[in-house]
Amino acid sequence: MNIPIRTIGIATTVFWTILILFSVSVAYSVKDLQFGFGEPQIGMSLDNKLVFSLPINVTNKSYYGIGVFNVTSIVLDEGGSIVTQGSSVMPLIEKNRAVTFFHNLTLDIGNLLQRNQSYLFNDTQLSVVECVSMKLAEIIPVQASGNFSIPWGAPLHNFTLEQPRFPAFNLTHIQVEVPLTFENHASFGFSGDVRIRMYNNAGVLAGSGDTAISVPQNSHYKGSVEFWVMASAISLSGRLEIELQTPFFSYGPQVIVYG
Repeated sequence: MNIPIRTIGIATTVFWTILILFSVSVAYSVKDLQFGFGEPQIGMSLDNKLVFSLPINVTNKSYYGIGVFNVTSIVLDEGGSIVTQGSSVMPLIEKNRAVTFFHNLTLDIGNLLQRNQSYLFNDTQLSVVECVSMKLAEIIPVQASGNFSIPWGAPLHNFTLEQPRFPAFNLTHIQVEVPLTFENHASFGFSGDVRIRMYNNAGVLAGSGDTAISVPQNSHYKGSVEFWVMASAISLSGRLEIELQTPFFSYGPQVIVYG
C-alpha cells in the first residue's frame, strides 16, 4: 500500500512538533529540580581509613523522572596526582519526589603521607573536581562540572621536640625528660604512641622511653617523654630518635642532636 507523500509530511511535522514540545517542557522543568548538600560526616573504616560521607538532597518537582543521577568527586594533591575518588549513583528519582542519598569518599592517610610527608606538618589546600550528571526525563543526558579547593590541616603542625632535661638523678641513674609539642590541625583526632631513643656521643643506646598520646581534632598537644638511663651510659652530647605510631600514620625516626 502506498502512503501519500503529504500524509508522511504531516506525520513528520507532528512528530517533530511533539518532540520539540517535549524537549521544551523538559528544559523548562529543570527549574523545579533542586539539590543541595547536608552536613558532611567523618568516620573511620575497619581498616583505619578516613571515610567522608556527604548527604545529597534532591527534590524533583519537574514534570518527568530523573534517571541515573550521578555525583563523582576526584581529589588531587598539590602535584595534580589523584589522592582519592568516588562516585555515587541514584538510579531513578521519580517526579514529585524528594530523596536523600550519601556520597562517600575513602581516604588512605598512610598512602597520602608516604607520598609526601609535608602533609604531616604543613597546612595546605587539596583540589576537588566535582561532576554531576543525570538524564532528564530518563532520556536526555545533562552534565555539569566544577573545581574547588578544600583545606588540609596538618596533624603535626608546628611539631617541636625540645632539648632533653635531667630533672632527677641518683648514684646510678639519671632521669631524662624530652618535651614535645604540636598542634593537630587535621579534621580527625588520633591516638598513638611516641617512642624516643637516646644515643650517647659514641652511638651507644643509653636508654629509651615511650608515652601514649590522644589528640582531638583542632587541639594543641603539650607533653613529654620521660625515662631513666644508666649514668655511666649518658654523655653531654648525642642524638635522640623519635617515632610516632597511630592507626592513621607512622612517622620517624626523626633525629634530633642534643648537647
